[in-house]
Amino acid sequence: MAVLLLCSSVKSSSFSPSRFGNVGVSSTTKQKTSTFLLRGGDVETGAAATVVSPPAAIDNTNTAASIVSPPSTTSTSIAAAVSNGGEVKKANSKMGPNSTPPGPLRRLFPSFPWHVLPNYLTYARCLSIPIFLALSYYPTEFPNRAPVLSIIFALASITDWFDGFLARRWDITSPFGAFLDPVADKLMVSTALIALAGRYGGIVAIPAAIIMAREVGVSALREWMAQQGKRDSVKVGMQGKVKAALTMVSLTLMLLVPEGVGLESVSWTKCLGTLGIGGAGNVVEGVVNAGWGWMLGPSLLMLFASAIITVTSGSVYFRAALPVLLGKE
Repeated sequence: MAVLLLCSSVKSSSFSPSRFGNVGVSSTTKQKTSTFLLRGGDVETGAAATVVSPPAAIDNTNTAASIVSPPSTTSTSIAAAVSNGGEVKKANSKMGPNSTPPGPLRRLFPSFPWHVLPNYLTYARCLSIPIFLALSYYPTEFPNRAPVLSIIFALASITDWFDGFLARRWDITSPFGAFLDPVADKLMVSTALIALAGRYGGIVAIPAAIIMAREVGVSALREWMAQQGKRDSVKVGMQGKVKAALTMVSLTLMLLVPEGVGLESVSWTKCLGTLGIGGAGNVVEGVVNAGWGWMLGPSLLMLFASAIITVTSGSVYFRAALPVLLGKE
């Protein structure tokens, strides 16, 4: 009889049994009991299995000899080693059970920690916020400020989509990543909105205030609904995704407008009265590049559209949560 024990301190791609001692031999059945160490990765709890070998399969002349079991008995003993309710995880596998097969990059660089790549992208998005804010004002003479800020914000926006795509494709998640991902998105958008509101005044400040107020309200609503066990009723919908995409595109285009291009270049803003009067931030002599100035008008319209969708999508979440808020459920 052989007892198989599991040990997680040794990582291997397959289970490899090794005997480290004999317990005894039954005098009635002539069956031998041996203790085995079954080594495998990612298994935390131990489990035991029994291998019964025929008397003829035991070498009694040498107590250190290995037990020879029929192939079917050996395979049964390996299958009997279980953990976590009967499942044995693949060694060194950090992906989820529904992960897609490795692609060319994962096969080319198998030692890279791919399972933490979505979190790395989120960290990079957080790191881009202070860099973006610093470059918005320093150095004072920075001829390429507009394209640099636009590229930083665009890359951060792309990582927002890409880290979620990878997490779903590889079926991986972490509590810290689930918390930080939406926070990083809101911080990046809020920083860009505040910087642009300082440059163009109320015409950007008003939609910025609407967007930021909605984000705070919906985030608080989701947290409260989660405490009630009904978070799924206010999960992100299609309108929320459209709003997020439209906001990021509009801010990327507005950041591409160079310094020195003010609201006077957009004819329809004159109909807004004082809201249509605004400067262009720190205007540096000789830095004006009006080639991208035409983007200011379309980007403002997109920002207004994003603010409208922000209100409609937020109302959808609050209507869904209204029965719980009123105590009817």
